[in-house]
Amino acid sequence: MEQQTGVGAVLAGRYRLVEPIGSGGMGKVWRAHDELLHRTVAVKELTAGLYVAQADREVLHARTQKEARAAARIQHPAVVTVHDVLEHDDRPWIVMEYVDGPSLAEAAKAAGRIEPREAARIGLHVLGALRAAHAVGVLHRDVKPGNVLLAKDGRVLLTDFGIAAIEGDSSITRTGELVGSIDYLAPERVTGGAPDPSSDLWSLGATLYTAVEARSPFRRTSPISSLQAVVNDEPPAPRQSGPLGPVITALLRKDPAERPSAAEAERMLLEAMEGREPKAAQAYVPTRAVSAEERAASQGAPAPEPAPAPAPATAPPAQAPAPAGRPRGRLRRAAAVALVAALLGGGAVFGLLKFTGGGEGDGGGDTGKGGGSDKNASAGGPPAGWNKVTDPAGFTLFVPQGWTRQMDGNQIDYTSDNGKHYIRIAADPTPDYVNPYTHVLDLEKQVQKRTDYKRLKLNPNTFRDSTQAALWDFTWTEKGVHAGPRRAIEQMYIAPNNTEYAIYMTGPVADWDTTRQQFDIVLSGWAPAVKGS
Repeated sequence: MEQQTGVGAVLAGRYRLVEPIGSGGMGKVWRAHDELLHRTVAVKELTAGLYVAQADREVLHARTQKEARAAARIQHPAVVTVHDVLEHDDRPWIVMEYVDGPSLAEAAKAAGRIEPREAARIGLHVLGALRAAHAVGVLHRDVKPGNVLLAKDGRVLLTDFGIAAIEGDSSITRTGELVGSIDYLAPERVTGGAPDPSSDLWSLGATLYTAVEARSPFRRTSPISSLQAVVNDEPPAPRQSGPLGPVITALLRKDPAERPSAAEAERMLLEAMEGREPKAAQAYVPTRAVSAEERAASQGAPAPEPAPAPAPATAPPAQAPAPAGRPRGRLRRAAAVALVAALLGGGAVFGLLKFTGGGEGDGGGDTGKGGGSDKNASAGGPPAGWNKVTDPAGFTLFVPQGWTRQMDGNQIDYTSDNGKHYIRIAADPTPDYVNPYTHVLDLEKQVQKRTDYKRLKLNPNTFRDSTQAALWDFTWTEKGVHAGPRRAIEQMYIAPNNTEYAIYMTGPVADWDTTRQQFDIVLSGWAPAVKGS
């Protein structure tokens, strides 16, 4: 493995590295001195290339060239200029214009928040850069506070077109790949739709919200919950945004068709910068009820105590359809969020289902009989080479010796080889579907759109005396760390307490016979969580 280049190193015989000034998941940015033209420059080092296979490294290098081409096509004073692209220590480096000043993220953190009129000014410059990029067929796809630079001379510049997409150039971005900062991704990108210029405008809206409200509108406690918030949740009503508030709300509409155009957004931002509330923005603001808590907060009064909910006259049937407050369209989007989320880490495309329960300390509940009516659960010990594991979430299963527990968001995994083979358990104490078979059919529709998925078996079955169960067996070709043909099998069922469980196992097709036998042993040791565990 190559050694990382340090302070004082000279690249291409002219760029001397002075000091690191920023870093991220893909690389590091240095302040450097161009000894040929005697000027300060910024040099972006793609450190991710140090830790990937040669084939992936070649893709990364190609993407770096793509970034340079994308930025070079955009002629606008609010776009950071790319001076040079070179290769050093077997990895790519990008030489860019040096901006003397903080990012918007750093400025907002230092000041506590950005004043609305100043944020509107910043937004105008970013919008100008985006309009110039869109005019030549380039989408930025990662607009966020960290990529907006505020020069000390008052200039505002948009940087890092590293994941920009040039229309018609699909040779590098792989099918199904999701890139960008999670809580600044437009909803249509999360659910697998094709991004367009309005997707960048949505990200601009999220960026401005963060600047003036001092918090990201959709950031939650985990990547998956953040993705779900982007798709399903409306942002908290802006309270410190002043005249910029309606503009932000308009840009953050879930449906791209309901967002203002770039030209309309420009007029709105101009009015907000002048301190006037843009009247045109009101047409994009959806009507919604104001809660007592929000009303009290806006008036500076303490929030009233919530009234106790009245007891229902009769208990609903155990398998009643989801209530009207949880529409099916929202649930389908939630399932898509989870499936796309699996792509983020380059892990298995499947197995990361909609479930939000089953995390640390979530017992899931049951009948209190050490397995309830699941009388098929193994009463004896595990076979040789296996351990009986009682998970912190309360359920029990047999696991091969040497396999250890990992958490992926709210999903619980057991693996011995960092996910090449793994068992995954998910639980939903409030299932959205009448039965698991319907749930799996809906999930199948989502994955068919973005993979070479092939169904081998999908049918209702009986599991642990529950006829509300389904077995799903399928293949696809994985990309990323464990690339290649893969197969997975999943048993989904609803336990007596109405918790929906998914017991899932996956591995390469090449040794599937062994994995399939292991799955049967996993199921033989399965017992759901006991109530109160």
